[in-house]
Amino acid sequence: MSDIPNGEELKEKLFAKKKNGWEKTNPQERERIFKFAEEYIYFLNHAKTEREAAKLAKEMLEKNGFQNIEQVENLKEGDKVYYCNRSKTIYAAVIGKEVLTKGCNIVGAHIDSPRLDLKPNPLYEDNGLALLKTHYYGGIKKYQWTTIPLSIHGVIVKPDGEKIEVAIGENEEDPVFTITDLLPHLAQEQMEKKLKEGIAGEDLNILVGSMPFEETKASEKVKLNILNILNKKYGITEVDFMSSELELVPAFQSKTLGLDRSMVLGYGQDDRVCSFTALRAILNIEKPSKTAICILADKEEIGSMGNTGMESQVFDHFMAEILNKTGENKPNALEEVFCHSKMLSADVDAGLDPTYPQVSEKNNCARLGHGVGLNKYTGARGKSGASDANAEYVAEVRNIFERNDIQYQLSELGKVDVGGGGTIAYILANKGMDVIDCGIPVLSMHAPCEVTSKFDIYEAHRAYEAFYKA
Repeated sequence: MSDIPNGEELKEKLFAKKKNGWEKTNPQERERIFKFAEEYIYFLNHAKTEREAAKLAKEMLEKNGFQNIEQVENLKEGDKVYYCNRSKTIYAAVIGKEVLTKGCNIVGAHIDSPRLDLKPNPLYEDNGLALLKTHYYGGIKKYQWTTIPLSIHGVIVKPDGEKIEVAIGENEEDPVFTITDLLPHLAQEQMEKKLKEGIAGEDLNILVGSMPFEETKASEKVKLNILNILNKKYGITEVDFMSSELELVPAFQSKTLGLDRSMVLGYGQDDRVCSFTALRAILNIEKPSKTAICILADKEEIGSMGNTGMESQVFDHFMAEILNKTGENKPNALEEVFCHSKMLSADVDAGLDPTYPQVSEKNNCARLGHGVGLNKYTGARGKSGASDANAEYVAEVRNIFERNDIQYQLSELGKVDVGGGGTIAYILANKGMDVIDCGIPVLSMHAPCEVTSKFDIYEAHRAYEAFYKA
C-alpha cells in the first residue's frame, strides 16, 4: 500500500474552508434569517439619521428592561442600564457576575452615516428657483447624490429651547427634494473631467421650490413663499436655520434585494447594520459572566471627534458611573477596567464585488454570504493608523465563534496601497483594550444604497451575542 495520503481527504483536513454560508442552512434557519432581516429593514427605514437611530435604540432598550443610569442609585448583577449622550450616542450595559476590574466584553458600532447637511444659511433664490446649500458629511462620491429623491430630517432649536423635529419626504403624501444635473447634450465639458471632479461640493444644491409668493411687490418671491410655508408649518423664520441640524438623506425605503430574497438594499447600512445587530444582541443578555457593553457612537464618519464622538470622555464617564453605582470605584479602577476589557469594533467591511475585482486581493477579501468578517488591522499603505490585533486575541475570538458554530472570515480592506480606512477600534485600543474589527461585508459602501447579505446580518447578531456572553 502507498504511504501517500489521499489528496482530497488531506485537502479537507488542511485547507481553510471558504464556503457560502447559505449552503449550511435548512428551511427553518432560513426562515429565522429572513424574519430577523425584516426587523433590521424596519430599523433602517425608521433610523435614517444618528438622532433617529439613538431614539429608536433607546425605545428598544427601555422596552427590554433597560433603565437610564442617571435614575438608578445602585447596580447589581443582572441590572440593565443605558446612557444617551446628547440624543446622538447610546451606551448600554448589562452588569455581570465578575467585578468590573476584571474587564468587560464590549461591542462598539456607530450610527452616523454619510449624508448632506444643510449649511447654517442655506436658503436662496436663483433664476426663479428656491434652493438649499449643503455641506457633505463623510466620504461620498458626490455624483451619486444627484437626481435621486431626497428627504429632510433633523431638528430646529429656537433660542427659547423649543425643539422642532423635522422629517419631510418619507410619507407617501410628502414632497421630496433633489439635486439637479446636466443633460448629456450639454455636458461635454463636465464629462471630460475626472469622475471625482464632475460634481463639485458647492454644486450639491437642493431644489425645494419654484412657485412665487402671491404678493407681486415683494422681491425673491420664490424664497419668500418657501419661508412662508415653513413658518406656517413649523413657526420658524430664516434665522432659525442657524440653530438647526437638518440632513438630506435618500427618500427611498430599504428593501429586500434579489429574486432569492437573500440580500438587503438600503441607505445607511454603514454602520447601522452592525449597530442594529450589536443592539439586538445585548437585548438577549441576562446575567453575563463579565459586564456586557454596547456602544452606538456618533461622528465616526468624520473622525470620531466632538462630544458625541468616540474620542470624547463621555464613555469614560458612563463606565465611571457604573463603577460608582456597583461600589467598585477606587483610584485607577477605570484604567484597570479598560486594560482588562475585550472589544469587537463592529464596523462594516468592503465585500468582494465581481464587477470590480481588481481592487481586492482574492485570498484576503470578504465575500457576501460567507459570514461575519474579522479585520485584524485596518489603516492604509503600511498599516498607517491601524489598530493591529495581536495573534492571541484573534485566536480567542476565533475560539468563541467556533465553539458557537458561527461562520466567520478574515479579510483586509482592499489591496495593499489601494485601500485603506479606519474605525473606532484604535480609540478603545489606546485605552488598553484588546480590540479587533468585526463586521459585515458591504457592496457599494457609502453610496445612497448599500448591499448586505441577510445571512451575514444574522451571523453577526449571533457573533455579538456569543461575545457578550464569553
